[in-house]
Amino acid sequence: MLCRYKKAYEKISMGLLSFMPNEKDLKKLLETIHQYESNPDWHLFVWKKDEDVVGIVGVRMEGTEGVIQHISVNPSHRGEGIGKNMVQTLSNILQTTTVKPTEEIKPFFEKCNADKEEN
Repeated sequence: MLCRYKKAYEKISMGLLSFMPNEKDLKKLLETIHQYESNPDWHLFVWKKDEDVVGIVGVRMEGTEGVIQHISVNPSHRGEGIGKNMVQTLSNILQTTTVKPTEEIKPFFEKCNADKEEN
């Protein structure tokens, strides 16, 4: 289930974000989390499986368009379709019909959409 980020999820969120290639540095991670907490156009969501946070997705709004800039799934839960579910659930939560990826996220995003079309 996709839920909005809360301060209580800060440590697990930073851990999941650290799997992103450009988010390895602790200072950079703290800046990214702060941006999600303070910028009204940045939205961070966690994917909960039972009570555990196993995925994270971050979106920057540009007008009515959502731009996915971060997405990560706990390595022990990869291959379960969590990333695909997060991408597919985003447009409903953000109440937008347009969700696109950054260049860094694009290959994963296209795979999610290809899987969606096959179903």
